[in-house]
Amino acid sequence: MAVDLYIVRHGNTFDKGDTVTRVGARTDLPLSVSGTAQAGALAEHFKDIAFTQAIAGPLKRTRQTADAILAAQASPPELEIGNFLREIDYGPDENQPEDAVIARIGQNALDAWERSATPPPGWRFDPVAIEGQWQSLFAKLVKSGTPGPVLIVTSNGIARFALTAGGLKPDASQQDTLKLKTGAYGRFTLSDDAELTLRDWNVRP
Repeated sequence: MAVDLYIVRHGNTFDKGDTVTRVGARTDLPLSVSGTAQAGALAEHFKDIAFTQAIAGPLKRTRQTADAILAAQASPPELEIGNFLREIDYGPDENQPEDAVIARIGQNALDAWERSATPPPGWRFDPVAIEGQWQSLFAKLVKSGTPGPVLIVTSNGIARFALTAGGLKPDASQQDTLKLKTGAYGRFTLSDDAELTLRDWNVRP
């Protein structure tokens, strides 16, 4: 039986007027006021989708987003924590403002990250390992026979590797970028043989 997967990026961690920084695995910020509103919009959007399983990364921003979504469910599943969904480590660019990041690595490196998930120099993570963890999760969901739909809440750096793990890339109608906006989600179908099909990408309620 095919399973629907909803892969969600957490809401904002900064509000208008804040200095926005590149928040990675070592920066555990809660949702901001606008991020809490985004989580509420997701909850309203998903309230009639009866999730049978929910998994989130361990950071506050992902757990708070998942908790908000599940609070609107009539019979929510217990939230599971998946450590690999945490976020990538941005190395020397962790918690640095974006202009400083671009000054260090260059706009071309940042564009390659958004288009093809190519790691800029100094960022500390293994793309192949992350893809393998996504593939293991897909296989586990198939083996468990979960009827779905399944909610997965993570961060921008990790979410894009769900696409590359499945050999997928959004087309122009889906904004043609691997980056998942805050408070947005991608919808997938997972087949019985763990093949992934992309249905929607970068949908923000």
